[in-house]
Amino acid sequence: MKRLKIAIQKSGRLQEGSLKMLQECGIRVDNGRDQLRAQASNFPVDFLYLRNSDIPQYVEDGVADIGIIGENVLIEKQKKLDKILPLGFSKCRLSIAVPKNTDYPSVQFLQGKKIATSYPNSLQQFLDQEGIKAEIHVISGSVEIAPNIGLADAICDLVSSGSTLFKNGLEEKDLILQSEAWMVARPNLSPTLQAIFDKIVFRLKSVLAAKNNKYLLMNAPNESLKRIIEVLPGIKSPTIMPLAQEGWSSIHTVINEDKFWDIIEELKAQGAQGMLVIPIQKMII
Repeated sequence: MKRLKIAIQKSGRLQEGSLKMLQECGIRVDNGRDQLRAQASNFPVDFLYLRNSDIPQYVEDGVADIGIIGENVLIEKQKKLDKILPLGFSKCRLSIAVPKNTDYPSVQFLQGKKIATSYPNSLQQFLDQEGIKAEIHVISGSVEIAPNIGLADAICDLVSSGSTLFKNGLEEKDLILQSEAWMVARPNLSPTLQAIFDKIVFRLKSVLAAKNNKYLLMNAPNESLKRIIEVLPGIKSPTIMPLAQEGWSSIHTVINEDKFWDIIEELKAQGAQGMLVIPIQKMII
């Protein structure tokens, strides 16, 4: 039986997030110590553990069929791959940063300056959009030390918490792009491999939907039901069941995480009581 080859990061947070999400999809794999290739024990998938920056090339060349990669690398490498699904983890941003107390009134500060980065294509595109000519120094690692050793006036680098910038006396100034993990695929998979891939995407969407929603149960007086239903943004309509106490009902629904607290406060104002919030493991839509 043919097996789908999926490329993921060899080590680091992107690998951890990728394996965790695939395990939540019911795909079991023993990645082992220093393994470069592994097989799922219960699904026709082989895992290739690669350097993050190499994944787009391997997928484009057909060595791997699909990959999980940071959107920032995908944009930087400019390969012909199909972007399938954002996965919601490994979120970060590519930003311009300069030494603290630098007079940086606008992005025009960069005109004629030296900028150190590991993302020259993304940086050049940003500079071109802003009409700025600057000197780009490509560095493979430890970009944040460049201003301190006199190599550059500014840097363009990934920022997550901002702690690395802080430790090196730098301040974030301009955002170039936002990034998160994405599932990508090479074009024109065979029908057999496409069928396997479709199953993975279906499972991933179910896991992501569950992460982004909560199951909500509450009690409410019957005279408040109409107002409460108008507040609820459920998938179709809430489930309403009468309680043993006359004049009261139990309401069951699903609400989105992004709107959670606003909805809860409105429900409480409309008379809902005894609200119980339950995490959802899988959500098939």
